[in-house]
Amino acid sequence: MSLVEQTEKKLLDLLSTSDTKIGSPFPTEKELVEKLGVSRTVIREALNRLKAMGIIDSRTNRGSVVSSPDLLNIMEKALLPQILDQETLKEIFELRLVLEVGMSDLIFMRMTRTDLIELHKIVDEEPNEHDSIFDVDHEVKFHGKLYEITGNETLKRLQSLLLPSFRYVYDNHIITSSEDATYMSHRELIHELENGTAESFRNGMRKHLENHFSRLYES
Repeated sequence: MSLVEQTEKKLLDLLSTSDTKIGSPFPTEKELVEKLGVSRTVIREALNRLKAMGIIDSRTNRGSVVSSPDLLNIMEKALLPQILDQETLKEIFELRLVLEVGMSDLIFMRMTRTDLIELHKIVDEEPNEHDSIFDVDHEVKFHGKLYEITGNETLKRLQSLLLPSFRYVYDNHIITSSEDATYMSHRELIHELENGTAESFRNGMRKHLENHFSRLYES
């Protein structure tokens, strides 16, 4: 680790071990130079890294204060599929599958009649439902609506980050046709939302994604 990286880590350790809260004043550059024994230039660069992450914020006439970071902000800037290796993209796609099974309870709990009407409209515009898993735009539209129904803003933003990995596995033919009789279509998922239970919908989502899971297992 470079001296700046070491100093950055020490500053993060300082935050984690001190009784600081959002809005608490952060030590000045002079105080940190004396405490950590490094130059002001090193301190300033380390502080700039914390500012870039949104951990501290500079306030007029108040110096630096502790702030609440936007956890997905850095990911949004750095998650560029063309500079990520294929293994990383594959693991991100696996994360997407786990999330969509796991968020089923939130969907079932928070859906409204209007949401169901919109889901029906999305499915009515899809091609033959057994081919629709190969139409990436319809897949994204349907599942994007499910993320919206959760009411969880972090999940909704996370979905937009996971889309490049979905495009990757689609474009590279990781997802292929399945003869699995347990596969559940988008229309059948809506039926579970309208007539089933949270558990049956969660199981249905797992069946819906089975084709994706099986191809990842085989790859």
